[in-house]
Amino acid sequence: MSPSFTTLRWRLFFTLALIYILVYFYRVSLAVVSADVSRDLALTPEQLGSLAGILFYVYAVAQIPLGPLIDRVGPRLVISGCGLLTTLGGLLFSQAGSLATAMAGRVLIGIGTAAVLMATFTIFSHWYTRQEFGKASGLMVAAGNLGNLAGTAPLAFAVGYMGWRSSFLIIALLQGLVTVLIFLKVQDRPTYPPGTAPPEHQEKPGMLAAWGIIARDRSFWLLAAIAFCWYGNYLAVQGLWGGPFLMHLIGLTREGAGKMLMWTSVGFIIGSMLTDRIAQRIFRSYSRTLLVGQLCLAALMSGFLGWLTLLPLWALPIYFLGIGLTVSTGVMIYPIIRAMVPVSMVGTGLTSLNFFVLLGAAVAQQGMGVVIAHYGGYTPEGFRAAFSLPVAGLLLTSLLFLFARNCPAGE
Repeated sequence: MSPSFTTLRWRLFFTLALIYILVYFYRVSLAVVSADVSRDLALTPEQLGSLAGILFYVYAVAQIPLGPLIDRVGPRLVISGCGLLTTLGGLLFSQAGSLATAMAGRVLIGIGTAAVLMATFTIFSHWYTRQEFGKASGLMVAAGNLGNLAGTAPLAFAVGYMGWRSSFLIIALLQGLVTVLIFLKVQDRPTYPPGTAPPEHQEKPGMLAAWGIIARDRSFWLLAAIAFCWYGNYLAVQGLWGGPFLMHLIGLTREGAGKMLMWTSVGFIIGSMLTDRIAQRIFRSYSRTLLVGQLCLAALMSGFLGWLTLLPLWALPIYFLGIGLTVSTGVMIYPIIRAMVPVSMVGTGLTSLNFFVLLGAAVAQQGMGVVIAHYGGYTPEGFRAAFSLPVAGLLLTSLLFLFARNCPAGE
């Protein structure tokens, strides 16, 4: 008996989740090993910020050609080819003896991981109805955050046991194995049209025409702006500067900082599984869910401007859990952009938006490194000035998002 359509979808989901978990690991893992990498490669805070940011700059720029490539060549082949680049970049980073070599490894990782989530969502657009897409995308982001989780306390433990180089070497080898699995097992679309998910038959527009359609939509730019600041705030904490903040201003060890940041990952995982339901049942809108969540995130992020250091240690896990829960509302950007564009150009739409998501992460991490260095290193004044940039940006873009077109949930 052939597997049911539901069984095929779950197999597809779990296979793609394996590679997305690794994507998230690479995004956030530098926060925990920042001290080790800085010591071995003799990096200043500004150089560390550049090393963290380069992955996201490359990732963002890679969105421009990858979107049309996903629509034309097919997401499975794009993910597989990019997976090979990620494997090579991981191997290079694990053996880096200088900043230049480490940067080269991070560049390859940035290119290699750039296509995974958007190509996955393109596949989902063929396997799930538009009404199911929000739930499926939220679950995928939740699954990816297992990599986020692995990049906190578990990575800190592994680094303490075998060092950061061996830890990243193992991850690179695992990346190669998962890439082969993707190539062999993933299907871009069902081999037969399911009764519950009729395909949308539309002619594919050319690359420039697709970008023109997207660029003329004012709501796209307002969505891109809030997405830029959403992910910039998240990666400011989880991707790089949350670890140094906890170690230098609160006095936690590397392992203690990793455990604390792990609560952000837990919150993101829990929230990603709930946001679609909240959007459907409470706000009845993806747009309003995104807006309320980002305003709450900005309120919590203001803790890094001073009052976080006043909290007792027992309250810190609750605080970082709250950061993760509010960050998770950012995944609403994906069903919103899915509703904006036809399925024939969904890859281009998703990657166009994701360009701003990852650009926000790059600018926040590198820019904050410059500010911290300007204030003489890891000082309270330096962290306060650095974190004020992403927090202010999130508040401004959230207010501007009030003028965006509302996207009702489940339509």
